[in-house]
Amino acid sequence: MAAYGLYSHIESNKRRSIALLIGLFGLVYLLVYAGALAGEAMSYNASLQYLARKAWQDLVAAAPLATVGTVVWIVIAYYFHQTMIDLLTGGREVSRTEEPRLYNLLENLCISRGITTPKLKVMESDALNAFATGMNERQYAITVTSGLKAALDDAELEAVLGHELTHIRNGDVRMLVVAVIIAGAIAFFAEMFFRLWFYGGFRRRRSSDGDSDRGRGGNFIAIVIAIVLVAIAWLLSSVIRLALSRTREFLADAGSVELTKNPDAMIAALRKIEGRGELAGATSAVMEMCVDNPREEFTDLFSTHPSIEARIKALVDVMGGHDPGPLALPGPDEEAPADALPGPSGRWGGAAEPAQQPGPPSGGPWGQATAEPAGPRPFLPDRPPIDLGAPPRDGGPAAPSGKPGR
Repeated sequence: MAAYGLYSHIESNKRRSIALLIGLFGLVYLLVYAGALAGEAMSYNASLQYLARKAWQDLVAAAPLATVGTVVWIVIAYYFHQTMIDLLTGGREVSRTEEPRLYNLLENLCISRGITTPKLKVMESDALNAFATGMNERQYAITVTSGLKAALDDAELEAVLGHELTHIRNGDVRMLVVAVIIAGAIAFFAEMFFRLWFYGGFRRRRSSDGDSDRGRGGNFIAIVIAIVLVAIAWLLSSVIRLALSRTREFLADAGSVELTKNPDAMIAALRKIEGRGELAGATSAVMEMCVDNPREEFTDLFSTHPSIEARIKALVDVMGGHDPGPLALPGPDEEAPADALPGPSGRWGGAAEPAQQPGPPSGGPWGQATAEPAGPRPFLPDRPPIDLGAPPRDGGPAAPSGKPGR
């Protein structure tokens, strides 16, 4: 069922996560059957029907072991996926004292919505990217690259943190981790299958078991079917990414604007990140968790992120933001050209006002010069009738200022 709103999207993510975990067991059983079929075909000459029946018996016998292995894989990934991701990316957890700017921005966003503040991690990389991980409140973490922290101002950085925080609120992170678990499990079993095949692990001698109906000539077809089944399982593990609806990125962008009330900051952040988010050494599974995945697919069908242009267009059309267009960032050793450096400006942002030269004190009421009126001056006495604060004349009473006369 399609998700049409925020809460339906969250519920849809929960259902998809459960369905994906159930589907993982089905894919593992499919791989086990393919391996059993190839093993039977390489053991002795028999008909395809006989080999398929024997492979099914092998699957039934191996199903408990395969189930236990899959459960162990899920448990390990559930508790240690963050550690494995940190080993791949080099992310390290930071505290408020180490990164007060990042920590305060994230904490303020969480306080504004009553959300538990996730762990904050920093990855040393010149790339501009960030991603969220975790399966529950105790595990949730947001990782930011050092390049992103240096290139974005506070408003833009807050927008990126709001984007990742929305992924956590919407349950996208949980489903992404589940998809990574499935892809890793299928890749592991598929690799084990091919290694056993190429290194002769399936070859074994069998004495005649007395079956008169086993026939002959089905070995080659059985091996081809086994290879096709493995390829289907691997393809399905890739197609699982289609379950990760790309609308999650649009919703995360909108959620960031809802948290920060600043669509222009989210647009500017996307423009700066555009084309600069490649994490060296990161797997495709990690890149799928990032704000932007710059790795191009052979077809847009398998892309896990919509294009930056499409996301910015949505922010402009729906949120009323303004697109500044592609933004260029100076290199770490580059200096801005002299004509680009902001010069002194006046009170309205224009040219600087000329410095006022000191002149004789004026008689204006606030000590500032008063403009001389054009034309003849009206009649005024040479001095005011009462000088405030002036000493009394001829030893008279004190002046109105209250100072005693001398």
